[in-house]
Amino acid sequence: MTAPQTLDRAGIARRIPHSGSMCLLDRLAAWDAESIHCTTASHAHPDNPLRTASGLLSPNLIEYAAQAMALHGGLLAAEGSEPSAGFLASARNVRLSVARIDDIAGELQVHAQRLTGDQSQVLYQFAVTDATGRPLAEGRAVVVLNTPLAMENNA
Repeated sequence: MTAPQTLDRAGIARRIPHSGSMCLLDRLAAWDAESIHCTTASHAHPDNPLRTASGLLSPNLIEYAAQAMALHGGLLAAEGSEPSAGFLASARNVRLSVARIDDIAGELQVHAQRLTGDQSQVLYQFAVTDATGRPLAEGRAVVVLNTPLAMENNA
């Protein structure tokens, strides 16, 4: 994986449909045509928008991975073009290793690898680890692109 460009949180927010505190990724660490690696400490923020009275629960790691996938799609788009509108259609074979993530020390490492895809859908494999490399979540996700529902949700 290479890092032809790195992006901070503001640069990421310009390339995904999430802004403000809902942009969960802090930094693009590396990417290439097949994969992306981002880091973040937003899980530790008391104002994290996904936090509930029970804390920040581990199923939210799927959203962290989905944002990395959206960023990857934006980076692959032709210069100056808008990325394809998309939505997370399914998450499969998800394995969560912790109950909550707001008590995880250090940055989260968010990895996604594009396995296959075309103009209408993309399959990614994802993994989220803590700063030491301990697995927190992994699985596969299908993103559906350019459908009326996806375009309506991103309008």
